[in-house]
Amino acid sequence: MNVLRDTVILFGRSMRHIQRSPDTIITVAIMPIMIMLLFVYVYGGAIKTSTGTDNYVNYLLPGILLISIASGVAYTAYRIFLDMQKGIIARLHSMPVSRSSVLWGHVLTSLVSNAISLVIIILVALVMGFRSSANLTAWLAAAGILALFTLALTWLAVIPGLTAKTIEGASAFSYPLIFLPLISSAFVPTATMPTLVRAFAENQPVTAIVNSLRSLLDGQPVGSSIWTALAWCTGATILAYFFAMRAYKRVP
Repeated sequence: MNVLRDTVILFGRSMRHIQRSPDTIITVAIMPIMIMLLFVYVYGGAIKTSTGTDNYVNYLLPGILLISIASGVAYTAYRIFLDMQKGIIARLHSMPVSRSSVLWGHVLTSLVSNAISLVIIILVALVMGFRSSANLTAWLAAAGILALFTLALTWLAVIPGLTAKTIEGASAFSYPLIFLPLISSAFVPTATMPTLVRAFAENQPVTAIVNSLRSLLDGQPVGSSIWTALAWCTGATILAYFFAMRAYKRVP
């Protein structure tokens, strides 16, 4: 019970910081929205033929959501880094506070703040013409995949937050993650890509996750891609958690 109580208190602390600085959520949402606007209204006409859809925003949205999450978790690394540099984590360790609660407070904050950013992006997509024929179960499944993906990247963000020497190093890890959807099925079908690029795109985690989300939101059968997506997300979460806790054990 102490772990739960401490986690709730530290989660509340982190959320109050975001409430005082809502530009964090807005900034995370703005870049993916700008990318979505660019691809739909500038490149969309040319891309529609290759995607085989008349509503490109429907095709594009899953990848945009993943880009938003990859961008958002950088703030988790940033907040943990600041707590390390200011001695807040060391001070919490000297108090009767569960050690695991210190990290879980940040992780839960990442889940909530990223969820808010995703809702903002989906609302903008609706204005741009996004339409879904998914039922409630499919929407819940899509939300579950997004939450698991967020959890995996958040625990990955904890590692540089604890170990980085500079604030730039704490957040720079997210840059490859942000661009990973660009080499996937997020923007165009992988069949249109050169052989080597296609081989990478079809076997990297983002493609399976994007395909699963797209099928769920379109109300279509997901096939085996959802199991691949869940395997990638679950495996990444377990590995990131393991290495994050190893790094955390070295913190005084």
